[in-house]
Amino acid sequence: MHALLVHGGWDGHQPTLVAELFRDILVKEGFAVDVSDTLDAFNDAAALRKLSLIVPVWTMGRITGDQCKNACAAVRDGVGIAGCHGGMCDSFREATEWQFMTGGQWVAHPGNDGVKYTIHIKDPDHPITAGLKDFAVTSEQYYMHVDPAVRVLATTTFPTPGVGGPHEGNGFFEMPQVWTKYYGAGRVSYNALGHHADVFDIPEAREMMRRGFLWAAKR
Repeated sequence: MHALLVHGGWDGHQPTLVAELFRDILVKEGFAVDVSDTLDAFNDAAALRKLSLIVPVWTMGRITGDQCKNACAAVRDGVGIAGCHGGMCDSFREATEWQFMTGGQWVAHPGNDGVKYTIHIKDPDHPITAGLKDFAVTSEQYYMHVDPAVRVLATTTFPTPGVGGPHEGNGFFEMPQVWTKYYGAGRVSYNALGHHADVFDIPEAREMMRRGFLWAAKR
């Protein structure tokens, strides 16, 4: 199994630390891992198609048309993609095909960092969430625009008590936080947790990432 881990973009999401953490998980699972700190890793379409898994850790960047086309084509042809937080679903705000592939886009985090909220496991039958229970998190709580075709594995409730925002008048609702989908022949796994690397000190958060990598890579 061969994975490509691409990290960079906004430093506030600790892309280097998150990439190191993800690399350790992948290596322990037997992956050969290439790590790149440039989007030029997406320039070689033929090399991308030989991968088992792409792991993006890149927030608020700019991707060229060819780079996006190559990455999306590789996933469409069967390469898995898995990632977290803004590193996958706030990567390239002008690249709508990337958003179509990943299944969602960040739009807000009411209360910013330090919000106390709960991740609710909604699909106990999926391999990524099987056996896991609801758990508490203190971090950014991601408000997403989500593809209605995704399979929702876990959610969080908005609005969080004591955290104001223009969404409050809509009442309480469940926001997808962990999901899977298919993009062509490729498997897509996303987890909205991951504002900082220490979120993955929470065993459930780390385990869902590990399982997400394996599921996307068809392990």
